[in-house]
Amino acid sequence: MRNPTHRSGRRPRTRRPLTLAALPAALLALICAGPAPGATAPGAGSPARADVRTEVRTDVRTDAHPDGHPGAVRSPGRARTFDVAPARAALRRLLPRHWGQFTLVPDTTADADTFTVYGTAGAITVRGSTGATLLTGVGWYLQHVAGVDIGWPGDSIGMLPARLPAVPSPVTRGAQVPHRYALNDTDDGYSGPYRSFEEHQRQIDLMALHGINEVFVQVGAEYPYHRALQGFGYSAAELRQWIPGPGHQSWWLLQNLSDFGGPVTERLMRERAELGGRIAEQLRGLGMTPVLPGYFGTVPPGFAARNPGAATVAQGDWAGFDRPDWLDPASPVFAKLAATYYAEQREVFGDSAMYRMSPLHEGGRTGSVDVGAAARAIQGALHAAHPGALWAVLGWQDDPTAELLAGVDTSKLLILDGLSDRYNRLDREARWGGVPYAMGTIYNFGGHTTVGANSSVWIERFGPWRDKPNSALAGIAYLPEATGTNPAAFDLFTDLAWERGPIDQRAWFADFAARRYGRPDAAAAAAWEELRKGPYSTSSGLWSESQDSLFTARPSLTAAGAAYWSPRSMRYPAGSVRKALDHLLKVDPALRGSSAYRFDLVDTARQALANHSRVLLPKIKAAYEAKDLTRFRALTAEWQDGMRLLDAVTGSDPAFLLGTWLSGARSWGADQAEQDRYEYDARSLLSVWGRRSTSEGGFLHDYANREWSGLISELYAPRWAHYFASLDEALVRKAAPREIDWHAFEAEWAGRTTRHPNRPNGDPYRAAAQIAAALPTAAATR
Repeated sequence: MRNPTHRSGRRPRTRRPLTLAALPAALLALICAGPAPGATAPGAGSPARADVRTEVRTDVRTDAHPDGHPGAVRSPGRARTFDVAPARAALRRLLPRHWGQFTLVPDTTADADTFTVYGTAGAITVRGSTGATLLTGVGWYLQHVAGVDIGWPGDSIGMLPARLPAVPSPVTRGAQVPHRYALNDTDDGYSGPYRSFEEHQRQIDLMALHGINEVFVQVGAEYPYHRALQGFGYSAAELRQWIPGPGHQSWWLLQNLSDFGGPVTERLMRERAELGGRIAEQLRGLGMTPVLPGYFGTVPPGFAARNPGAATVAQGDWAGFDRPDWLDPASPVFAKLAATYYAEQREVFGDSAMYRMSPLHEGGRTGSVDVGAAARAIQGALHAAHPGALWAVLGWQDDPTAELLAGVDTSKLLILDGLSDRYNRLDREARWGGVPYAMGTIYNFGGHTTVGANSSVWIERFGPWRDKPNSALAGIAYLPEATGTNPAAFDLFTDLAWERGPIDQRAWFADFAARRYGRPDAAAAAAWEELRKGPYSTSSGLWSESQDSLFTARPSLTAAGAAYWSPRSMRYPAGSVRKALDHLLKVDPALRGSSAYRFDLVDTARQALANHSRVLLPKIKAAYEAKDLTRFRALTAEWQDGMRLLDAVTGSDPAFLLGTWLSGARSWGADQAEQDRYEYDARSLLSVWGRRSTSEGGFLHDYANREWSGLISELYAPRWAHYFASLDEALVRKAAPREIDWHAFEAEWAGRTTRHPNRPNGDPYRAAAQIAAALPTAAATR
């Protein structure tokens, strides 16, 4: 559950990370004491003891802020000495049975983000330049020496021996780029706007383990707006109505919409601000940069009328929503409002060296505003509050424009390229005039449960882009619209930033298969080779995501995809996933107990069945058009049987449960009315997305479709059953099928408050085997 503080009305304050100086003397002695070099640490399951050593160095130095050049790989704002206690605490969370066998040593000499791993059996030392880099070193050891995986999601740490294996010889790795950024602006909406601190903390631990050093922090971002704008003519009640519910706040921050899924309460905003502050503290404690939202001019309606001298530009429509107005940053009121915003933000979140802003995102209107002057004013306001801070802007569609880039100090700008693996013939230096950028990937849209990524494109491009003359590539940007799917993609993409040479994709997936389940297994290797050749080797040109499922599509005999903006056909041979499922079912029974195996088995079975929907629907269409009622009924029964199997298999793993999503939303409400309001916020995002104008005119219905147990049984399966019944009736009556108002059907579901399990049920192996038995053989799916 979330931290239930600040219900009294007091404003939340930032709590600083605990330092060694603040520890009691006895506890400090326990932390700093330890065995002689080379001594064996306690075995698995041993309680914390005084012979678990953490070396603390007192040397002091400072690092200059990186200049964005690919060779400059210092962490922004990092000092050479740091407190390892947060890294030690994260290690204990990640490896509760084995954390005591690691010694974490601050590296006071490295000029780059670097780790070194060495040690004997049961006594592993990791030396690193930050707390997060220490964890990255632990992650490298687990993958390459211990042979296990802690993925996002799923792990195989249960396969670790009681005594960890020795490192054959010391290994040092350094980050190849200074910026390893994570989280799309939409992640908080599509991955879970109602998560607890413990859930966010787990994700921070995973990102550090995989080498990330900059993380977007969006939770609670509404609070500085709410506080600041009360000084510019707005009441608290007006602002609570204007601010959307948490599920839709990602797009409010992008200046796309307002006033949906709320109104929010002051208590909710205070608690979310407290949560966001704790997330930012957690990142700082590990030496990671909390990337905070900056202020670029979003204001409520009527701002100019309430603030003399202000000039605003109406931003028009975004997918059926009225966009918030844009306050001209060159107008005198902007600097005052921005200063107030940053002061309020500092009260809760503290300071940072990096801020996220994307003015005019997805079709914003400039009006008569000079974009270069506006950009200069935005950066000026940022630097007035946070001197020298880096402005991170998303590279998406036509942004950032040449006009924006011409108005700013581009040495203090980083472009997070969302299209690096999507299109061909990209020249980012020519496109952006040598402005530093991070190579990014958006392999997931809307939280779709679809397997795959253009991983071969990442490998083909990253090294050559980084190493070419006058390269501006300064980082990687992990930007799926939702995290928590495709653990192989997360592992591989983050590895790019730490591998010195080009990655051999085939060898990488073979190694991944071995560590994913805790040891080499021929069937696991064969399964991941099929997945590598299929969904993880899709090409660039038009898409960066694989196709979604027709089971989750709005019913139609000609349905080609669920989300309007998704691929309309298969992007790889379906037989690859079908074969992978057969191989995974043959994995050694001794390896089937890990959460990694269970997740992969469920996900692969789900994907194989989803791919079959694209084979089955054309057959149903043909039977209907032939007026063959008997065959039509047989095929639609097969379709509905498939959906029952789909709901059962997804119900057997915790990553695929609607109940978790809904109970999280309800947990933030103080009474039933507020709980119902937040549940609607969460449900609507998955279905109608917004209002009728958004769902239909903006084509956003089912944008966030996903194959989850409960969502399948309560929305998708009844929707298809309703449709097939109308077609069946039409065949019997020999008449045209009746019209169905799908938005009304979906909106009724979004307004429900039915409960669903938030714990898995059933045997995932048995459910996956039933799917394999029901599907055609791999040869028939080619």
